[in-house]
Amino acid sequence: MSGFGQVTDGEGPAHILVVDDDSRIRDLLKRFLTRSGYLVTAARDAAHASRLLESLAFDMLVVDVMMPGEDGFSLTRRIRDQIDTPVLLLTARNETGDRIEGLEAGADDYLPKPFEPRELLLRIAAILRRAAPPPTTEAPPKVLALGDANFDILRGELKRGEEVVRLTSTEQALMRVFSRKPNEPVSRSRLAEELGGSGGEVQERAVDVQITRLRRKLEIDPKTPRYLQTVRGAGYMLTPD
Repeated sequence: MSGFGQVTDGEGPAHILVVDDDSRIRDLLKRFLTRSGYLVTAARDAAHASRLLESLAFDMLVVDVMMPGEDGFSLTRRIRDQIDTPVLLLTARNETGDRIEGLEAGADDYLPKPFEPRELLLRIAAILRRAAPPPTTEAPPKVLALGDANFDILRGELKRGEEVVRLTSTEQALMRVFSRKPNEPVSRSRLAEELGGSGGEVQERAVDVQITRLRRKLEIDPKTPRYLQTVRGAGYMLTPD
């Protein structure tokens, strides 16, 4: 498979790719999101979605988990190695373990079925806000040194030498939260709120999953973190050089 298109940053409505093998749900989602002001393309399965991603750029993917052939977890995991387009998973499986598996695969959020259409819109809007590029400014970019890596706060870009380390929109959002208060702990509940969640145990566990993924990109030894530390009873803290 060739390279996928990147998230668009131009003006106009966000372009969403809906992936669901159920034609009724797929058509309902397409009509509903189109009426809500989005540009929508639909795919019937992971293979169809992959072909579309090779030629079109999307701002977000809404993916059903339980599909024949390649499921939503596998599709998310595979494309995450190539693009950072946000992914919202939809599934009838509402177990905490399934949610964690989806986040570990690289999804930005996870919405159990059945869901209220209004909640779907709110979650999509929250994810797109996180993924939006920061406003341009004449001020020079602020960069945090993290060993052999540097994080450009303005661009939301992590570099190790000249190589860009790909961050998902959620990982970028976490880094910006930590960058506002380096060397100060940020609570798990606060991080959950910043990422568009409503707090609670499940949301905070989801934060833990995102932190684990982020450490793999920041740290030489993720099991003994130097830069993204756990502060017992207080949350997590970024400690740049």
